[in-house]
Amino acid sequence: MLPFGSDPPVKETLSGFPRAFWWLWTSTLVNRLGSFVAGFLALYLTADRGYSASYAGLMVALYGVGGAVSSVISGVCADRIGRRPTLLFAQLATAVLTMALGLVTHPLAIAALACAAGAASSASRPVVQAMIADLVPAEDRGRAFALNYWAINIGFAVASASAGLIAAHGYVWLFVGESVATLGCALVVFGRLPETNPGPPPATDDPAAEQAAGLGGVLRNGRFMAVAGLSFLIVMIFHQSSTALPIAMNRDGLTASQYGLVISVNGLLIVALQIPVTRLIGRFDPARLLVLACLLCGYGFGLNAFAGSALGYALAVAVWTLAEVVHSPLNMDLVARLSPEHAKGRYQGVFNLFWATGTLTAPLVGGVMIDSLGPAALWGACAVVGTGAAVGYWALLRRPEPEPAAAAGAVVEEHL
Repeated sequence: MLPFGSDPPVKETLSGFPRAFWWLWTSTLVNRLGSFVAGFLALYLTADRGYSASYAGLMVALYGVGGAVSSVISGVCADRIGRRPTLLFAQLATAVLTMALGLVTHPLAIAALACAAGAASSASRPVVQAMIADLVPAEDRGRAFALNYWAINIGFAVASASAGLIAAHGYVWLFVGESVATLGCALVVFGRLPETNPGPPPATDDPAAEQAAGLGGVLRNGRFMAVAGLSFLIVMIFHQSSTALPIAMNRDGLTASQYGLVISVNGLLIVALQIPVTRLIGRFDPARLLVLACLLCGYGFGLNAFAGSALGYALAVAVWTLAEVVHSPLNMDLVARLSPEHAKGRYQGVFNLFWATGTLTAPLVGGVMIDSLGPAALWGACAVVGTGAAVGYWALLRRPEPEPAAAAGAVVEEHL
């Protein structure tokens, strides 16, 4: 059930996965193809509803805060209630709340629904990641996470390109389109995906083992928390592309359309490189690749200090995009390996909390640094932080990885 392609190297990258993984991959792709609202929420509120830029910024922040909080809650529910019902509820709630957000006009109602819709939308992420870890054997998870990331970026690229055309016929159609796409995901989950939760851990008289399976056990897992903290640093760097980068380009006299062309290099390269790079990274030591990815990320953004033209910024984007293509699947694979069998949802939820917090913090830090010290100082700081993250991964991963708590969950193929 490969999605496309007959080329042997492509088949090598795409083969060996259970059918349930491809249905989950399809669900992710459909979801991202309809991801219109988050990127256009500020523009909708200012251009269509007539609210101020500060109000629109607050609503976008509330959307993100809701997502940060829901990540942990959905992770816990995925372990306790089950992956499938949690994912179904999140997707159905997203469809309803997104549609409601596009219809209400009162400022307080918009605020409440922005937070709730953001929470519902982000609740799916840790559940999907836990299901991938359940469905795919440990040796194939790196490829699986890479393919999932690839689907996310294909969908994002298409959604970003089409959202402007849809909005020209009325912003409400963005909310309708996302709601319909999310309902499509729910149908795939309901009709094609089995429950993958391995169930509660075996009964034990060891209090330490019981504590390790709880949310507190996640926070006490030093190795995992170190990975989450290092991921936070990398997210802080990557997300300078959405706020600090256009500001810096504007100060260099470049236009918004030039920024759009430059940042499109990121999406195009991810779509073009994810599969061939995924084939290559399987031949090298993942720890060294994570160190390399952190250096490419930090110094890729550092190159912006020397870029005074659109071409110069595009070259910098190419460098840190390569870091993104390498870092994301390997880091997700590392998180899955550090997650005990019966607590994958909790671990993914806490990891996504760090990720969401980084996306919220990055614009604030970038803006303050540009205003107080200038863009060059921010790009230099990115290089320093990237180097620090590389050193952190090297120090953490030079020690042998502990044995996982249990083998990957078996796929119940007879349910497919």
